[in-house]
Amino acid sequence: MAILINKETRMIVQGFTGKIGTFHAQDMINYGSNVVGGITPGKGGQTHLDRPVFNTVKEAVEQEGAEASIIFVPPAFAADSIMEAADAGIKYCVSITDGIPTQDMMKVKQYLRKFPIEERMVLTGPNCAGTISPGKSMLGIMPGHIYQQGVVGIVGRSGTLGYEAADQLKELGIGISTSVGIGGDPINGSSHRDIIEKFEQDDETKVIIMIGEIGGPQEVEAGVYASKHMNKPLVAYIAGLTAPKGRRMGHAGAIISSVGEGAAEKVEMLLDLGVTISPTPSAMGETVAKVLAKM
Repeated sequence: MAILINKETRMIVQGFTGKIGTFHAQDMINYGSNVVGGITPGKGGQTHLDRPVFNTVKEAVEQEGAEASIIFVPPAFAADSIMEAADAGIKYCVSITDGIPTQDMMKVKQYLRKFPIEERMVLTGPNCAGTISPGKSMLGIMPGHIYQQGVVGIVGRSGTLGYEAADQLKELGIGISTSVGIGGDPINGSSHRDIIEKFEQDDETKVIIMIGEIGGPQEVEAGVYASKHMNKPLVAYIAGLTAPKGRRMGHAGAIISSVGEGAAEKVEMLLDLGVTISPTPSAMGETVAKVLAKM
């Protein structure tokens, strides 16, 4: 098994014929992802990368059975593209786009809530690297060759730290079940808790590593959930131990604005909740390996 995507998942690319969409769509196809077409309004009926181009997501769902989508649409139009995917019946959407206005994302969150929970589209991002289930499928922009298939689930706000964790684990001969980037913006589609809950239900995943950073309460909320509802070990690395208060660090959401949002505070709270902490980014792989060795 895997979470969110597998070999059979029928994927489309929104912003298919643009330079960035083309590059990453080809990379996904080369990896083995089941890309069945893409969306570029006004270019419906054409063929691109030997796949059909549609004017709307609804057409792709009706004609190709599309289930998942990835967004390579400029920030000003990305929110509409996400809501279009939800309205068309897409089950899982990855928004790669960085810089979507916060007010637009507030509209997206409100729009998604109008759907019953069992029919609501799962959204990860914006400003994320996507999702990969090694050896099965990739819906994202990550370098697929650094991911080895295995039993560790990765969820993180930082794409590059997710790559680092996967590479360290591969060097140790440890593989990944699924790696999910949730994005570094203040308002994103899925939280750490949302994803670790899916990992807890996945038979293939044995250990989860959560990669967090300063800003917001997500990591601690995930730790609270894990302490009460999870049987699988949770490992965490929190970036930003030296970040000054009130200054944004990299991601739009990485800013300490209240008590409990600093890295040291998060680490202390997570330790109290029984979460295993990786002290440095270079120790993520060995920390997970130690946890696996005790199982």
